Amino acid sequence: MTAASASPAFSSTVEALQLREWQLGPGQPTLVLDQFSEQDFSLVVDDRADVHVNSRDGRFYLGWFPLGRPGTSEEGWRIAVTGTATELGYHISFDTETPADIVAAAVACVLETSRRV
Repeated sequence: MTAASASPAFSSTVEALQLREWQLGPGQPTLVLDQFSEQDFSLVVDDRADVHVNSRDGRFYLGWFPLGRPGTSEEGWRIAVTGTATELGYHISFDTETPADIVAAAVACVLETSRRV
C-alpha cells in the first residue's frame, strides 16, 4: 500500500498566483467632490481643511477628512444618508488611504438611488 503524497491546497508558483497590481493610496479627491452640483448640494471647508458636502434637503452628507476624522481611527471619508420616520438611514466609511476612485464609485451609486419627490 502506498500513501498518496500530500500537495498544498494552493500552488505557490508565480504563474499559479497570477500576481496583480492593485491601486493604492488616496488619489485625487476631486474625483469624488466633482460629482456634486451647486444646485443640489452645499460644500463647506472648515478650519481643519476638512470638506463637508450636504444635500439641500439635509438627508445626504459626505465628509472628507484628509488627516482623519477627529475622534476616529483613520476615517478619511464618511457618507451618510438620513432615514425617514419609517426607514432607517445608513452610513459608509473609508479610511484615509482608500483610493478616491473607489470612494467616487460608492458616491455615484448612492447618488443614483436618490430621486426628487
